[in-house]
Amino acid sequence: MRRVEQAFLIGVPGTTEVWLIRHGDCYQEMTDGGDSPLSPLGRAQAERVAERIRAASVSALYSSDSARARQTAEAVGREITVDPRLREIENDPAAAVRLVLNRHQSFTESAEEVGRRMGEAVDEAAAAHPGERIAMVTHGVAILCYVGGLMGLEVPAGLRLIPYYTSVTVVRVNLDLDRRMVGSLVDATHLTQAEIG
Repeated sequence: MRRVEQAFLIGVPGTTEVWLIRHGDCYQEMTDGGDSPLSPLGRAQAERVAERIRAASVSALYSSDSARARQTAEAVGREITVDPRLREIENDPAAAVRLVLNRHQSFTESAEEVGRRMGEAVDEAAAAHPGERIAMVTHGVAILCYVGGLMGLEVPAGLRLIPYYTSVTVVRVNLDLDRRMVGSLVDATHLTQAEIG
């Protein structure tokens, strides 16, 4: 069993545990194509995931440059590294919805391109924090594109889930071994029923 665990980067020295966190709810406040802030519900969700992050000895915190992601990360109350590569597909919530609904429309950015840029951001952060736990606040479809690619699935058709607001998806990264493994998907157990909306 130890060999299986090692294959999945469990307990392997130098492995970085990366928490990919979807931002809190912003859709009560959403404007067409705008960079909307968190809604009151989103702020409550951000506080809950912030408690979880603080309790988990996270050594570094990253965020996309969108207002909803930054505000979610700011709830933790520590220094944030802003990385635009953690943006949503086309940096557009409407494009993300179209992709999830599997509408066959053209996008200026493909799911594969989103997965690649997310992967570059994750690998760069893992290189800066080998063997540590880090958190990256990003977006639902961006998480799906990256994790789906790691799992060898066609996105979105092959991955029938959506990360709920402030859910945590864990990826283990060991650059020395050139391996990336999914540890868990869209865990939102830190939210109460009322915060699920």
